Amino acid sequence: MSAPKIVAGPAGDPKCMAPWTADTKFHAVREKAGPYRIALANGYLANTWRIQMVQVAKTYAAQPEVKAKLREFKVVSTGEDVSAQISAINNFIDSGYDAIVVDAQNPTAFGPVIKRAKQAGVILVAFDNTLDTEDAINVDVDQKGVGVLWAKWLIDHVPNDGKILEVRGVAGTSVDTDRHAGIAETLKASGKPFAVTEVVGKWDDGVAQKAAADAFATNGPLAGITVQGGDTGVVRALMDAKRPFVPFAAETENGFRKLCADHAADC
Repeated sequence: MSAPKIVAGPAGDPKCMAPWTADTKFHAVREKAGPYRIALANGYLANTWRIQMVQVAKTYAAQPEVKAKLREFKVVSTGEDVSAQISAINNFIDSGYDAIVVDAQNPTAFGPVIKRAKQAGVILVAFDNTLDTEDAINVDVDQKGVGVLWAKWLIDHVPNDGKILEVRGVAGTSVDTDRHAGIAETLKASGKPFAVTEVVGKWDDGVAQKAAADAFATNGPLAGITVQGGDTGVVRALMDAKRPFVPFAAETENGFRKLCADHAADC
């Protein structure tokens, strides 16, 4: 396959693939007859969202109308080791895969492998945690905007100031970096003297619960909490510590929403 070319657009499905900005560029590739070899190079796997994501991908690929277009669909998860994920992508390129989908552990560390994919004519699609490049296709939501939304909600619901607990995701990923930037910049711009304590929850209920419990043990009363993921665990830690419920900006994870419903009258 020839290397993908950067073009002005629009996308093949403009309603689905909306451009990020007016200056967003698009990739065009020469059409190739299937069936195709597609790989999913996942990194971190130790939370329910990633596990569900992988299972959804496998289920989608197993549908008869999709399976008919695939010669092979391969999934690997390499954990938080950036080098291992890069090595996995290199192996897929060397093995002649047509396209590789990646949830990247780091937005800036993949330069050489991105170049190799382009030279080999392999389509590289980054989603969720994206890549800082124009030589791969990035598909994502406004992660920084998510952080801004949570911070604005806290500002509206915390009357004055006080301590805010921020439970972050996986260090080094674009999602964690962007969401944190949205939270930090918005809280600072409010002019309220918030004191923010950061802990790492890795978007995982168990890890976030432990990190939050440790924070509760060493901090006084909290004015608010924001959690990137693992919010069910943070609520459980709050209840175990017998702390009062406070304004809580977080993901819409199912367990979290159930706890909100169960304890709405307690707030």
